[in-house]
Amino acid sequence: MIAAYTATSQTRVNAALETLFNAPLPELARLYQAMHYSVMNGGKRVRPLLAYAACEALGGKAEQANGAACAVELIHAYSLVHDDLPAMDDDDLRRGQPTTHKKFDEACAILAGDGLQSLAFSALLDPRLSDSSSDIRLQMVTALAQAAGPAGMVGGQAIDLGSVGLKLDQKALEQMHRHKTGALIEVSVKLGALASGRAEKDELKALQTYAQAIGLAFQVQDDILDVESDTETLGKRQGADIARDKPTYPALLGLDAAKAYALELRDQALHALRPFDAAAEPLRELARYIVERRN
Repeated sequence: MIAAYTATSQTRVNAALETLFNAPLPELARLYQAMHYSVMNGGKRVRPLLAYAACEALGGKAEQANGAACAVELIHAYSLVHDDLPAMDDDDLRRGQPTTHKKFDEACAILAGDGLQSLAFSALLDPRLSDSSSDIRLQMVTALAQAAGPAGMVGGQAIDLGSVGLKLDQKALEQMHRHKTGALIEVSVKLGALASGRAEKDELKALQTYAQAIGLAFQVQDDILDVESDTETLGKRQGADIARDKPTYPALLGLDAAKAYALELRDQALHALRPFDAAAEPLRELARYIVERRN
């Protein structure tokens, strides 16, 4: 089921994303090429999948979440472009291809990331992608700004950079990753739910619990794959976190305990979805996929 759902959702969001990269001036062609390359050069589209699945879990149609799906993928892509820069993680491979600053240059990569960040908020407000009311759009923009900014993803990256070489305990490690990775995953679910136009307080709370669990599980599994997988499968340098002396769950807990923790987080996510009916099955399948994936 999840393979078919993933393929359909990826096709949907990719078609929507393609409409956003038309350069308004010839002089901007290279910038838009770099932006397009950064987004459309592969990727699992996990965050858009979560937005669509959350929307459908509340009885909405997937197409209602196109704006949300595009927005979270654009924010994710921008974060990867900037994280890969020499000033941060200094990576030269992403999704099996040269990183944006290697394909273009550092200045162009910085500007491409800046452009993708702005484009994400435009996507939320684009009438071609969403028919949500002005009140719901305001809630969505506010939620995305908080999740992507210094109190969320950007703050998590700052903590991450400041933690190189340090020995964090589990509480500190989870605080970092709830910001760096979890905030955007959490808001992906929230934006999809809001896009349905049917989100009630109790449902949003349950979905938040689900999203917090899978957001952390995603990072735990990433850390496991950095140990167990290989560069070709991952599409990025295997062992990079170890080489940089970054704190990880396998290093802190041990590999077997990290795997057990990922499964525990998956079960927490599934438990949070108990009030939902069969319409939430894609969310359940995505929780399972996150801890079973190999890249």
